Amino acid sequence: MNSAVIVVHGGGASCISKDRKERVRQGIVKAATVGYNILKEGGSAVDAVEGAVVVLEDDAEFNAGHGSVLNENGEVEMDASIMNGKDLSAGAVSAVRCVANPIKLARLVMEKTHHCFLTDQGAAKFAADNGIPAIPGEQLVTERNKKRLEKEKHEKLSSVALTLISSLSLFLSLLTRSLGTVGAVAVDCRGNVAYATSTGGIVNKMPGRVGDTPCIGSGGYADNDIGAISTTGHGESILKVNLARLTLFHVEQGKTLEEAAEASLGYMKSKVKGVGGVIVVNKAGDWAVKWTSASMPWAAAKDGKLHSGIDLSDTSVTDLP
Repeated sequence: MNSAVIVVHGGGASCISKDRKERVRQGIVKAATVGYNILKEGGSAVDAVEGAVVVLEDDAEFNAGHGSVLNENGEVEMDASIMNGKDLSAGAVSAVRCVANPIKLARLVMEKTHHCFLTDQGAAKFAADNGIPAIPGEQLVTERNKKRLEKEKHEKLSSVALTLISSLSLFLSLLTRSLGTVGAVAVDCRGNVAYATSTGGIVNKMPGRVGDTPCIGSGGYADNDIGAISTTGHGESILKVNLARLTLFHVEQGKTLEEAAEASLGYMKSKVKGVGGVIVVNKAGDWAVKWTSASMPWAAAKDGKLHSGIDLSDTSVTDLP
């Protein structure tokens, strides 16, 4: 019987303000604890990653579900995906608007259709047909994200006016901002692995913009023979290098989880100047967390111990209740 493990992340970030840090830490710890309890009670890896991500989608501190950032029209559009490493079944949704938990919808796509990916109006109709209640879009909009959009629009206007600033530094500033995504990876007592990733995307994005999160192989991947991974960071960069599958390719080639994560994140940084982070597990119960962004809230639960952190220098280990 395998040792159950779950690892969760709350998104790569340029910086997390001191007043938010404790709330973010509590949210990430709660998600890992909920997921771990599902595994302890005999639940599947898919159940666990979905359960953990739902906690983060419901927490306004994270850029997914209720805390999603706004597009240039001030609206929420969300993406999510989930995958079962046992048989490579997968489900994803993108540009979803009036749903509280896109990850639940992604799982329904995986289990109740012959497809892997539904988008926009098709996803909305599928949600309604399967009894997922539509909620008013405004319910997902937070005051903090309204302010973030205003700030982003103001900075964009300022940067256009300041033509003295080189296009490269502008590009780099875009790559290091708004990197929020939430995700989870798990291995259950039967040795099956799974991942789930969910996001509101990037602030001030064009309506209809889709990043890496719902794309299998970029936003995540799960295969019992290799492992499971969930990614976070600059979506366009992650898409260009297929970050999730690239990391697992390195694992297939014999690298440890840590080495594989370091290699793929290093490649993304050198090749397209993109920063981000990954969480990875394998069926043996090994796990790793790695990021190149300034910080990445994360937590891992295994053998009754909870490991967590936000910044590179900051890791704590406590006993699970």
